[in-house]
Amino acid sequence: MSIFNKFKMGLSKSSKNLSIGLNNLIFKKKIDKETLDQLEDFLIASDVGVEVAAELKEKFSNTKVDNVNRSEVFEVFTNYILKILEPLEKNLDHLDKHQPSVILIAGVNGVGKTTTIGKLGKILLKNNKKVIFAAADTFRAAAVSQLEFWAKKINAQIIKANEGSDPAAVAYKALEYAKKESFDYLLIDTAGRLQNKKNLMDEFKKIINVLKKIDNNAPHETFLILDATTGQSAINQVEEFKKISPITGIIMTKLDGAAKGGILLAISKKFKIPIVALGMGEKEDDLQIFNAKHFTNAIMTN
Repeated sequence: MSIFNKFKMGLSKSSKNLSIGLNNLIFKKKIDKETLDQLEDFLIASDVGVEVAAELKEKFSNTKVDNVNRSEVFEVFTNYILKILEPLEKNLDHLDKHQPSVILIAGVNGVGKTTTIGKLGKILLKNNKKVIFAAADTFRAAAVSQLEFWAKKINAQIIKANEGSDPAAVAYKALEYAKKESFDYLLIDTAGRLQNKKNLMDEFKKIINVLKKIDNNAPHETFLILDATTGQSAINQVEEFKKISPITGIIMTKLDGAAKGGILLAISKKFKIPIVALGMGEKEDDLQIFNAKHFTNAIMTN
């Protein structure tokens, strides 16, 4: 299956939702003020965000569009989405300029964080690269065992400790080992208990501080995992994690289960954080490196 077809299949629910909405609003009536107001309401309900919805409404109000010509309407949407997303494609080709490249993985519990680390690790293992995981979410035994499962599955190594151990100590030990054994990538899993923000912030700061004792530039990347099915809650998560550490990339999971993939657009417009990859299924190859054209064309398929 081609990469575009994977995007198309993974985004089918969002695409169907958007196509039906546009058909009902635009293609069955004249584009008048009432229709534009309804379009704005529909887009907000699709989680694209208030700012995006308002701008698209404005574009249609200022654009001569033949209301029976589907291609013109979809072209307006496509060009607008691409303008936002294309500058945010994350180039992974230079992630390994440090040895190891330390990638801190953040995200609340339940977003598919540990599974995504495993899938990302598989992608990074290509071209004979060496990958090691650090199981620093030590407060959930399931997280450690799940990461260990993925390490065995993709032939990566893992540093872990007993449940309840100090997460920063695990991260420190992992970076020491990764440097000694010349690993290319160190992916560090972390806890995601936003309900206790102070503890989470303190824990993150401690991990970052101990990493800097070994490499002053570490972590070199901090990727935030978001669940597309949580809708606007994902925006709050970005805001909270940005308070803890600069976010250098976003990975959005469960897009195959979301009829409102527009949340990626809302987040991109608001924060302008690079997009690393999209999770569009449960198979280990269903994490796809982000491509703005593939995403836009897939979501605008009708």
